[in-house]
Amino acid sequence: TLGTALPMAAMFTRHKMIGWTAVVFAIQNWLNESPAQVAAGKQPGYFAVGIALMSLMLTYMPIFFPTAQNVDTTGTGPAAPV
Repeated sequence: TLGTALPMAAMFTRHKMIGWTAVVFAIQNWLNESPAQVAAGKQPGYFAVGIALMSLMLTYMPIFFPTAQNVDTTGTGPAAPV
């Protein structure tokens, strides 16, 4: 379903707008959940909200843990000073 595919798409592409959309869809699904759906064995709504929030955290992870800069490692330049 769309509620489970959006968090995965946000994690794969690291696109923040898809992550926020996943959170909104998950909250809407949680609020529209009926007791009959829970009794039928459907995945609980709060679980989908948790997955969506984790995907959103993953999209913002480069802000808190920056990636290493691309360093030219061809070995053709002079040695680094010690």
